[in-house]
Formats: sequence, structure tokens, C-alpha cells
Amino acid sequence: MADFLIQVNPGFIIILAGIICAFVPIHGVRKSLVIIAPIIAGWMIYNALREPLAASHVMQVGPIELITMNFDRLALLWGLVFCLAGILNGLYAFHEKCGLTDSSALIYMGSAVAGVFVGDLIMLFIFWELAAISSVFLIWKGGRKAYASGLRYLAIHVFSGVLLLAGAAMYGQANGGDYTFGLIGLDSPGGVLLLVAMGIKCGFPFLHNWMQDAYPKASVTGTVILSAFTTKLAVYALARGFAGESVLIYIGAAMTVFPVFFAVIENDLRRVLAYSLNNQLGFMVCGIGVGTTMAMNGVAGQVAVHVIFKSLLFMSMGAVLYRVGTAKASELGGLFRSMPFTTVFCLVGAASIAAFPLFAAFVTKAMIISSVLYEHHYAVVLVLLFASAGVMEHSGIKVPYFAFFSHDSGKRVEEAPWNMLVAMGLAAAMCIFLAFPVYGYHFLYSLMPSEVTYEPYTGNHIVTQFQLLFAAMFAFALLKRLKIYPDERRAEIIDFDWIYRRLGYQLVRWTDAMWTRLAFHSGRVRDDVVKHVNARLYHVFSPAGTFSASAPSGLAAVLTGSMLVLVLIVEYLTRL
Repeated sequence: MADFLIQVNPGFIIILAGIICAFVPIHGVRKSLVIIAPIIAGWMIYNALREPLAASHVMQVGPIELITMNFDRLALLWGLVFCLAGILNGLYAFHEKCGLTDSSALIYMGSAVAGVFVGDLIMLFIFWELAAISSVFLIWKGGRKAYASGLRYLAIHVFSGVLLLAGAAMYGQANGGDYTFGLIGLDSPGGVLLLVAMGIKCGFPFLHNWMQDAYPKASVTGTVILSAFTTKLAVYALARGFAGESVLIYIGAAMTVFPVFFAVIENDLRRVLAYSLNNQLGFMVCGIGVGTTMAMNGVAGQVAVHVIFKSLLFMSMGAVLYRVGTAKASELGGLFRSMPFTTVFCLVGAASIAAFPLFAAFVTKAMIISSVLYEHHYAVVLVLLFASAGVMEHSGIKVPYFAFFSHDSGKRVEEAPWNMLVAMGLAAAMCIFLAFPVYGYHFLYSLMPSEVTYEPYTGNHIVTQFQLLFAAMFAFALLKRLKIYPDERRAEIIDFDWIYRRLGYQLVRWTDAMWTRLAFHSGRVRDDVVKHVNARLYHVFSPAGTFSASAPSGLAAVLTGSMLVLVLIVEYLTRL
């Protein structure tokens, strides 16, 4: 039994449950599968943890070795937190009666888990694409307005998969047919393609807009599921393949900063959280670029807590959308009166993402910033501190303030359904437990890739963090008091995607115009050539043409008779 547990990829179990779910018409049975499947997968991962050495399982396909199961300490935390997110998502969506959503969610979740535990680039590509294809249905479930966003989401993720496959092929050929997924680096063209492919899913600058485009348009439950898996699978791939690549330090720093400015002026609170997601990914990418033991531990820990508190924030805004029908800040406010539990859970998520002491990110984010400081990237440290204050402003203050407090919108609704409250309550409890000074964060540290010696609860760290957080709160209060803070208004914020959408539109128009002109001119040339050839033929062969004018009128009969004589002579000679 133990051998089976360490040889079967736990993601396969979840994918199988998703396929079965597609053919089960009974709501209760489907929902049970959605919750039980990640529990079984998590139990398999926990049992594999007891093995003293890394476990792997290889399948030979022709000349290529496919590593379907590769268990090590780096994959451990990702696998466990993915299963945990699956359980929370199953509870949160328990009221939803859609077999397609249940099946898609399981296959998507299983693809992410399976992608973490594979050991070669070919298997990674398979689950990379399966995750993209299965998740798009969660976006389309958002309604008619989500259809175009889903198509754009699918196109860019399929393109990411194409780059991943091309990079894997080039990398494998350069390494004698070895496609093992380990440290890749940027020394070869294949490595560069692989980095770009992973960067698309991770939301690198100028490649990030698919998150802000698709996530807010997905269904209430779909956004929660989407926030947990795609980008974190990309972070895992970067951590395994490109740890220590210094270029990622600066890419990650840029990722932490630019979303702050968009989130401040954005009206759709789910879109604000999508920008916040991009900001948090920047911290992880920056830590991967540093690549030291402390940095990689910080990245793994930040992934774990981020999946929980970001899911919690999306859950709270999803509950608001479910009850009120909108997540626009300009149309909300005063909801703490009718949704008190959701308000409290949202505040816990806000405190966690802002890294308040005793809340989740406090024990992980500082490890990343400290590792950057220890490598003497002082300018990057200042950028990360500014970005941390920005997180406090838009996710720690703006989201709960405009949704539940601010001006009273007059909306009086029911509290979120019981299953949503249970899911949010569990996520909130874990946000506190994983930062608890006595045992909680030690448990989290025990699951990290390497031994952790970092102590988060020091006087210096606590004082510095409070200074940063209270400075952000003071700035928000002052700007609101002076009426300088951007008004929440019904408007669409233009991001970088406007540039390539506009350029793409102009390119299509230019191509169409050039094709029309080419067709027109080629048609004219063709017509002129045909006209000229016809004229020449008529000039030569017509009754009044050159050929008739220079030959007797009976020439045609003479030539025909000569050909007949020639045929008779040949026939006679062949019979001799």
C-alpha cells in the first residue's frame, strides 16, 4: 500500500473524480466527490511525506522517460495547500447546482496538483494545458459578458503551453534527450522560452492582463477556484526551474509596484483583488530570483498562506456579489449591518494580506524581504516596502471599507449561505492559526523545503511592520479627509492591454486593407495578362490574323493530309 501511495500521482485521483463527476446527475454525490477527492489526495501526500527519501515513478514511452510522480520537499507544500484550497472551494460552492462547474473544478484542481508532482517537462506541458482548458469553463459560467474574456484567457494560456512545449523540445534536444524538470536556467534558447511561458501564467509585467480581464468576470465560485491554482503552479515551475536567476528579482519588484496604482482607482472590488494577486506574486518571483535557502522557504510559505487569505478575500467579495448582485465599490457600503460574519471574515483576510502581526503573511513575507536585504539589493527592498504599504491600502483597507462600511448604500440583504460562511470561517481560522506564536507558524515552517531558523516575532520586525501599516492607514485617512482619494466611479480602467489590443486592432485593419489592395492590383494584373494573351492569340490564329495572312487557305487541309500519311507509314513499318 505504501508503494502505491508514493508511485501514484495524487492529482490523478482528483482528475478521475472530475471525470466521474461529469456523469453523475445527483447533486449531493457530486459535491461529496468535490470535497472527498482532495481529502484523499492530501492523505496520499501526507503518507508520502513519511518516506525518508524523495520518491519517483518513471514510465517509458519510446525513447523518452516520463516521470509521472516525483515527490520531494519542494513539491510537498504546494501539493498540500492545493488540496486544502480544493476542500475550501468545495465547501464554498456546495450550494451551486452545476455539474459542469463541479467537473471542471476537479479536473482543474487535479491538473495543478499533478503538475506539481511530475518530474519532466513533457508531463508538465500536458497538465499545464489541461489546467487551462478545464478552467476556462469556470469563466464562461460567469455569463454572456464572460464569453469574450474566456476566449482571450484560453488563447493566451494555450499560447503559454505552445511556448512551454517548444522550450521543452529545445531544452531536451540540447541535453541529449533528457527532459527532466530540474534547474533549467537561461543559458539556452529553450530556457528563455520556458521562462516566458511560465511568466505568462505568473503575470509578468505586460503579460498580466488576463487576470484582471478574466477573474472578475468568472462566476462567484469560479473566481475563488481560479485564484488558487494557475498562478501558483507557475510560481512552483519558476521555483524549480529558475531559482537564483537574478533577473527575476527585478521582474518581481516591478510586479509588486505597478498593480498598486491601478488598484487604487479601480471600482470593481474583485478586479482590485486581481491586481492585489499580481502584487503578491511579485514578492514570490522576487524571492525565487534571490534563490537562497531563506528566500525559497519564504516563497513556499508565502504561497501557502496566500492561497488561503486570497481565497478568503475572493470568497467574501463573492458572497457580496451573490447577495447584492454587484461588487462595484460605488454601489456598495453599509453591508456590515446585514452581513456581519462576512465582514469579520473579510477583515481577517485583509489583516492577513497586509501582514499584521498574528495574521498569516506576517510570518512569511518578511522572510522574502529579509533575504533580499541580506543580498544587498537595497533599492529593491525599498520597492518591496512601498508595495507592502500599497497592499495595506488597496486590499487591507479599500476592499473592506468600500464593501462593508463607507457610505450606506441602503442595501439590506441576507447573510451569505451557510456553506459559504463555513468555508470563510475555516479559511479565517487558518489565517490566524498559521501565524500563531506558540505552535502555528512552527507547523508551517516544518513543511517548508529546508530547515527554517528565521524568527518572525522579534521586536524589530513587529515595530517596523506596525510603522508601515499605520503609515498606510494614516495616508488613506488623510487623503479621504482632504477629499483627494480617487472617487469610486463607474468607469473602466485602461491597463497595458489597451496598447496591444489597440495595436492588434490596427494591425488587423492594416492587414485587411493591404490584402484588399493586393487582391485588387493582382486582379488588374491578371486581367491585363489574360487580355494581352488573348489579343496575341487572336492576332496570330484568327482568320484575319498573321498566320492566315502568310499561308494559303488550303494549308490546313495539306497539313492534315500529311499527318494522316505519316500515321499510315508508321503503322505499316510496325507490321513488318
